[in-house]
Amino acid sequence: MNLPTEIFGDVIVVHTPDEFGPDQGEQFAPYVARLERRNVVVDLDNTEMLDSGALTALLDAQDALRGEAGQVKIAASNSVNRKILEITRLDQRLEVFDSVVDAVKSFR
Repeated sequence: MNLPTEIFGDVIVVHTPDEFGPDQGEQFAPYVARLERRNVVVDLDNTEMLDSGALTALLDAQDALRGEAGQVKIAASNSVNRKILEITRLDQRLEVFDSVVDAVKSFR
């Protein structure tokens, strides 16, 4: 798996694919664990299809990074993705921000 990333100090932003389903979900947590930063913002803005495999992958990535004193935060201005995070109550387990900038700033 190779996803577009951006580095802001000690934070890395991972931009998820258009379709974030079970195939991508299986590879996501190991991919995030191999990144050079432990503080990760997952940008869901361009993701049009988000399913339970992706949601599980987000939690798995959070668990992996917490073991290394890291953290996953979500940036999602897309109303559909925000609603999915709300309905599944993932927004209570992961911090969700309206923008990548707000999510990155929250690490300070």
